[in-house]
Amino acid sequence: MLRSILAVVATLLAATSAHAHDPWLQTNTNVVRVGDAVHIDLMLGNHGNNHRDFKLASKLDPAAGTLEVIAPDGKRYDLRDRLTDTGYTPKEGFWTARFAGDKPGLYMVTRFGDDVVSYAPKRSVQSAKTFFVLSRSLDNVPRTNPGFDVVLGHPLELVPEANPVTPMGPGQAFKVRLLFKGKPLSGESVSFIPRGEALAEAFDPRHERKTDAEGRASFTPKEGNYYLVVAHKEAPDERGKGFDATKYSATLTLFVPQICPCCGE
Repeated sequence: MLRSILAVVATLLAATSAHAHDPWLQTNTNVVRVGDAVHIDLMLGNHGNNHRDFKLASKLDPAAGTLEVIAPDGKRYDLRDRLTDTGYTPKEGFWTARFAGDKPGLYMVTRFGDDVVSYAPKRSVQSAKTFFVLSRSLDNVPRTNPGFDVVLGHPLELVPEANPVTPMGPGQAFKVRLLFKGKPLSGESVSFIPRGEALAEAFDPRHERKTDAEGRASFTPKEGNYYLVVAHKEAPDERGKGFDATKYSATLTLFVPQICPCCGE
């Protein structure tokens, strides 16, 4: 009897956790010289707290979704065969890949996943992005690097409306637009989570904003740090074979330097 109760509790806990698993991407820096390497990490976190911090929880199957770098000329590089495992056990640590570009400009790193968590049972549709710039010189980084506002067509997608890299620093407003199936999504929470902090339960006015009628939200970081931008959309009526609801998530990681690489401020 006790064994049966424990099994039910474990299943419920696993299902709750599965609902709140979101992947995110991050790089070790946001500006490097042309030809130098960027290290790209694929993370998974936030058991049961609806993604309100940077803490890791479990690890993705790298084959369950896309993972690409999109160069300034639109060329795509598949990173999945470059990934190395930082953990000792299957669910510990995270995946990381090394990438060296040969053209100056802004690069987008993106992942898309669409999986069914059978024991939840729920369909999880995930979008993740981050950005970096390759510059010919670190002493003279161009301020203009287009391509950050390209819409990829993910079902739930965070699209920057201000450059996430150049210029970027404390006091620089970062603006995003939240799209759901290609249309602006209004009245939804967008979280801007600094690494090292956990947001308050429900709605945290320090780090969360509601999207306006055009799906827009804006946040001004006060200090240099990593910031995890997160949005969710529940679709309880979207059911199918093997799942009784759908959850959409979108993440975008912003690296804010303490000193802007373009203007030195």
